[in-house]
Amino acid sequence: MNGDTNARLEGDLPVASAAEAAEVVADGDTVAVSGFGSVGYPKAVPEALVDRDGLTILSAGSVGDEIDETLVESGTIDRRAHFQARPAIREAINAGEVAFFDRHVSQFGDELRAGGGLDVDVAIVEAVAVGVSDSEGEGVDDGWLVPSTSIGHVPSIVRAADRLILEVNHAQPRELEAVHDVLERSPPPDREPLTIEHPIERVGDPRVTFDPEVLAAVVETDVPDDPYTFRDPTAADREIAANLGSFLEGEVATNPTFASSLAIQFGVGSLGNALMGALADVELGDREVVYFGEVFQDGLLDMLDAGRLAGASATSLAMSRDGQNRFFEDIDRYADDVVLRPADVSNSPALIERFGVVGVNSAVEVDLYGNANATHVGGTRMVNGIGGGGDFARHARPSIVALPSTVRGGEISRIVPMTPHVDHIDHDVSVVVTEHGVADLRGCSPRERAERLTAIADPTFQEGLEDYRRRAETSGGQTPLDLETAFEWHREWSR
Repeated sequence: MNGDTNARLEGDLPVASAAEAAEVVADGDTVAVSGFGSVGYPKAVPEALVDRDGLTILSAGSVGDEIDETLVESGTIDRRAHFQARPAIREAINAGEVAFFDRHVSQFGDELRAGGGLDVDVAIVEAVAVGVSDSEGEGVDDGWLVPSTSIGHVPSIVRAADRLILEVNHAQPRELEAVHDVLERSPPPDREPLTIEHPIERVGDPRVTFDPEVLAAVVETDVPDDPYTFRDPTAADREIAANLGSFLEGEVATNPTFASSLAIQFGVGSLGNALMGALADVELGDREVVYFGEVFQDGLLDMLDAGRLAGASATSLAMSRDGQNRFFEDIDRYADDVVLRPADVSNSPALIERFGVVGVNSAVEVDLYGNANATHVGGTRMVNGIGGGGDFARHARPSIVALPSTVRGGEISRIVPMTPHVDHIDHDVSVVVTEHGVADLRGCSPRERAERLTAIADPTFQEGLEDYRRRAETSGGQTPLDLETAFEWHREWSR
């Protein structure tokens, strides 16, 4: 095993193999795992669970193949929440083989700790170090762990679990401790207010504590993350980025919220990463620019290196392999400007509002009145899950949806008359950006929204959308609808 074991493991710990640790998990257990943005998830113990039946797997965000491919193919998983991004689990969900339930990121930690059908039997958490301490010779009374490349809901799942398995990963730098800011609050109704006054201010501890009595096994591993592979930006991505940049330049010049600083969030994925990188070319004057969101991706690393970003707060280092290597090689320098927090803090509505965060997320489609479907193709087939998009859509100032205007090589419009599934309602969507322009929906009536959204649809579909609007308006109403025609648009998704 590589690495300095003494720096990774402290105290009298129940060290075990992955197979021995897996014996802690019984058929039918609810198992919560660490991981967010496809990093920081356990790698060894999940693969040793292939002979289990009827497991419920909970995670704050996306995890690796060891969980959402291997355990699906073995028939181990019966239920899954609340975000996933691997083909095997997605296919099983849409085939009705795995029951999937979805929640907003900011709410999930509280629900885990409060029960409500989510009682956690076992937590499996990846860490870079773990220890137990003896308080003044009175016996072991405190345990601690240092999370790895993501925090997510690690504090909540550790508190909620009856039994705890820790994977100490020597492939992750021990120095990640310098990045973490773990702030745990009391549960409602005695919850303390958040005292963070600046997006990268540190107010917590770099470690997560736990009761050593629940620690069932510590497994040493040396398996790196299997992180994102970002595609090269498409022509549409570049046009969307340019349009978003033009909007932001105008917004910061006129909106007093951004007189001295700009806090911004981007959704995870290739488009989000491309938009992050393009932000370096936007003229924002001498304002301080900070990132406040869920995922730290390669585009933010580029901005830090270029001196265009004052700092970043997230819950996951969701970078590519090259991005991780860059970060790890100079982690002491980046740790001054990058902070990882629990997901109920990174996605806190109170902090999103306090810092006036500009939220930029994508969607499967947006309808003519500004309702956004972020999770279901054709209104029925799950993609990944809502993640934290809803946290930012509701509370950002403003909330932006950025998406290409078409899919399948231009065959299907993503600006549609009516979406059959809604994740972000029209009241929560302020601005929509495509490669064809910007639709600022603030202050618009539904009919005015429809006109502006038609204008940024792909030109191939604009005439059809205009025809739909005319037919719908003959029925009258504040929000005109022609249901029969509206759903004809979605037949293409099911072909």
